[in-house]
Amino acid sequence: MSSFVVFFILSLFSLFPLSLSQPKGILIDCGATTDTVIEGRRWRSDANFVSGGTPKALEVTVLDPTLSTVRSFPNDLNRKFCYTVRVYRGARYMVRTTYFYGGINGRDSPPVFDQMVDGTLWSVVNTTSDYANGMSSYYEGVFLAQGSTMSVCIGASSYTDSDPFISALEFVIFDDSLYNSTDFKNFGLHLVERTSFGYAGSVIRYPDDKFDRFWEPLGKENHTLATSRNISVSGFWNVPPLKIFETGLTTGQTEPLELNWPLVSLPDAKYYIALYFADTINSSSANSRVFNISINGVTYYRDLNVTPAGVVVFATQWPLSGFTRITLTPSHNSNSGPLINGGEIFEVLPLGGRTLTRDVIALVQFKDSLENPPLDWNGDPCLPRQYSWTGITCSEGPRIRVLTLNLTGMSLSGTLSPGIANMTALNSILLGNNRLSGTIPDLSSLKRLERLHLEDNQFSGEIPSSLGDIASLRELFLQNNNLTGDIPSSLKGKTGLDLRTSNVASGYEKDYYVKFLPITQYAVKHRLTHINNSEIRTICFPEFFSYQR
Repeated sequence: MSSFVVFFILSLFSLFPLSLSQPKGILIDCGATTDTVIEGRRWRSDANFVSGGTPKALEVTVLDPTLSTVRSFPNDLNRKFCYTVRVYRGARYMVRTTYFYGGINGRDSPPVFDQMVDGTLWSVVNTTSDYANGMSSYYEGVFLAQGSTMSVCIGASSYTDSDPFISALEFVIFDDSLYNSTDFKNFGLHLVERTSFGYAGSVIRYPDDKFDRFWEPLGKENHTLATSRNISVSGFWNVPPLKIFETGLTTGQTEPLELNWPLVSLPDAKYYIALYFADTINSSSANSRVFNISINGVTYYRDLNVTPAGVVVFATQWPLSGFTRITLTPSHNSNSGPLINGGEIFEVLPLGGRTLTRDVIALVQFKDSLENPPLDWNGDPCLPRQYSWTGITCSEGPRIRVLTLNLTGMSLSGTLSPGIANMTALNSILLGNNRLSGTIPDLSSLKRLERLHLEDNQFSGEIPSSLGDIASLRELFLQNNNLTGDIPSSLKGKTGLDLRTSNVASGYEKDYYVKFLPITQYAVKHRLTHINNSEIRTICFPEFFSYQR
């Protein structure tokens, strides 16, 4: 195989015992108005985790109480709506989203939309098939908390013309050992299937699985391995539950075992594959279970010797596409047929990156200073790129910075946070035609700022002289505010600056549209228009600057 494929084989014997303590994390009942306790576990109302959307109650009867409500979001193309949860930085989380449509949009089929974690596009949510069969749908991933918060976002797309929604959201902390061969700083894991082979009962989950992972049954194919007390599996890095080793699939001594697994066609990608085995008998010279494993005809592992202690074989990045066939072929020295008890397969997701932390902090400060910020200002500001925040444009490359802030004409109220000055990659701040008030902060640290448009607001106080220290500034629009005082000298003589201001003094309205020319072409015109228009006087000062209405 290619060099990026890594194989591991590890014993399952007595590394640590399973615990019956409840999974640690946060369970969110989306659309619920109050907290509830279900089977001893607390489910929280989602009101404190999300700022957009509308809670709705389903009119159909459901068995699971968490499916009786949803939060529905506007179908605004390329806008995301995020749940933001406080997490432990550096911890590994299982994130699970659950969806049950219930006809909330008044249509026969559910919407199709995107979901994402922080800045990574996680998957497309398509629950159409499950809903047609009266079932809910869930999606599970494993992600590293790279900050003090983690966001799961719902993104409206053009797949269908219907409002996206969510029924439940779970964050469960994993032990550091789980799936620890994955570089979670650069990759996440998206669950494709997790299966208990030879098992025909209900889904195996908590308390059998201490992390409440779901192990779906794959009933009798070929022969089923019955429960045996001789199996001594007691834990492993991935901590599979003991219950999956009570059954398995096996064949006769000389027959290969073939599985079409997973049951879905896979997109062309890299996959984490873990296969679990445990025998009912101790191997000896007279009794052994040894076999080879291949996937789509390519050798996965040779001469695997299975004992009651248990063993797992896994690869961190294995290329797959389409439907998959796993073949277990007895080795020449094996006295027993092959068997398999369980398996997990995840798509390996390259992470989308993160907006630079200082820019995120500055934007959050600005958001907090607004009385009515844009509803989609949650999650990562720049990523995924098709779902960047309203009014935000960002840089390319590995270091993601915010370049433009354009919220012109959005009826915003509040103030302009001084924290904006920390977004040092900004080249444009365009906030005209809003209802912003307060003073203009010191923005002299924005050395790349070319355009500052604050016109048609309610800013007060004096124009900061520090604006003249921004060498790159080319447009400064301040007209139609409540500014007082004179234009700072640092701005009056600034070459190449398009400056627009206005204020009221001595019963006259004084309007300035100032465009500074090279110093050799300076001329000045200053027109004063009486408020009642009974008199128009023009006074020219050609030695300074030119005026244009």
